[in-house]
Amino acid sequence: MKKLNFPTYSFRFKNSENNVAIFDEIRKKFILLTPEEWVRQHTLHYLIQDNKYPKSCINIEKLIKINTLNKRYDVVVFQPNGEIFLLIECKAPEVAITQQTFDQIARYNLVLKAKYLMLTNGINHYFCQMDFENEKYIFLKELPEYK
Repeated sequence: MKKLNFPTYSFRFKNSENNVAIFDEIRKKFILLTPEEWVRQHTLHYLIQDNKYPKSCINIEKLIKINTLNKRYDVVVFQPNGEIFLLIECKAPEVAITQQTFDQIARYNLVLKAKYLMLTNGINHYFCQMDFENEKYIFLKELPEYK
């Protein structure tokens, strides 16, 4: 897998029938290792180890309904009161973060109402605070402290 723009983390891998799987600490199981999953697992370690976000407040790949379409978000971090603190969209390293990616996370956030957004392809990371009143993003240099 490609070297990503994250600190170095320790992962557990398993080989099975010519496929490699990586252990997901949140879902507590091995997941097929794809380029996007490689980014997601780095992002999870970044949240937990570097930013001290509690594992118990992190949720991965759950179904949401946008209009009549079923979609799946990549990662959300909940606050203790159940509100969504952070919504994360992960892309494979070879997928550029474009306006289309921002549009995708914005559509998801119309339903989820997260205070913060993160978009990453493992190489480039974008952090935003939502300004719902003015319907815009405020770009941040790093993730906010978990509250």
